[in-house]
Amino acid sequence: MFSKDSAGLRCRAISTTFLKTLFVFFLLLWTPSIITSAYGSHAERGNDEFMFREVITDHIRSQSDADDVLAQITARLAKTPITQGDFHQQKQLKVLHKPLISTGSFTYDKNKGVIWKTLTPVVSLLLVNESKLLTGQGEQAVPAAFGKVFKAMLGGDLAMLTDGFSVTGTDQKTSWQLALTPKDEMLRLIISTMLLSGDTELRDLEIREAGGNVTRITFDNITHPAQLTDEQQADFERLSP
Repeated sequence: MFSKDSAGLRCRAISTTFLKTLFVFFLLLWTPSIITSAYGSHAERGNDEFMFREVITDHIRSQSDADDVLAQITARLAKTPITQGDFHQQKQLKVLHKPLISTGSFTYDKNKGVIWKTLTPVVSLLLVNESKLLTGQGEQAVPAAFGKVFKAMLGGDLAMLTDGFSVTGTDQKTSWQLALTPKDEMLRLIISTMLLSGDTELRDLEIREAGGNVTRITFDNITHPAQLTDEQQADFERLSP
């Protein structure tokens, strides 16, 4: 019935794996807290952030030499084997008056993967490396593209994002901003824009969905310890080899 060449479809699927993986990852981070936080007490935070993001978007869309800007930003980002910190995450759904709020901590180890520990409103743990994902529902295999997501976002290698996004940005003395627009038309039906900002670290990530929902993640108290704690080691050991 269909005239499309199967090999062409296969190539297209491979080219969009990284993009879809990025979206699925952040969707997974929201799963434990959607119901319980819909009417949370932190909902007042966010109006000023909306206005701030609009200013960033208008500004960075005027930049033309994205490659040079991205290289400058990547050069100033901290690149160490281990990055850890706290996160504040909120998602504004069009169907809800108040945003969904969750907070917790994260640990990125370039050799072991990521620990994403939600502490409020519901305690949960997400562990992931380049081949496995472990949540409260069990462990499952994941595409190798998961590793690229973490290395790009938490490991200071933002250049990886150019494989799937058109990038514009600004690099100022004390801060930088990037706007990413999906190149793939299928992903654009899900994500319209991603906004990133920071200094020597990624500090803010905003994902604007095509349907109008907005997810924001703020990273605070970021450090780069020389080694993992015993608890972090134990968490990573829960993942299958």
